[in-house]
Amino acid sequence: MSWRWEYDPSEEHVIGGAPPAFVAEVEKKADEVVRAAAAFYVDGIGYQGMSPAGECVDVPGGFFVCIVIPRHECVYIHQVNYL
Repeated sequence: MSWRWEYDPSEEHVIGGAPPAFVAEVEKKADEVVRAAAAFYVDGIGYQGMSPAGECVDVPGGFFVCIVIPRHECVYIHQVNYL
């Protein structure tokens, strides 16, 4: 398994209707969060600690809320706000 990110519950629900340039910024930053999580949680699926708290990530034009689940090797994006 390799680290990834995804919209939860779906792309349409989380970011549907946002301008394409903003979506690109969110997805670019999500890639950065994934790289950081992969470096921090090297053991990934074997991780035994508690999952980290959700975090708010700023991007140009807004922000998104995500949570890292090391055992899934995934960053789930739950909410996106375009300002």
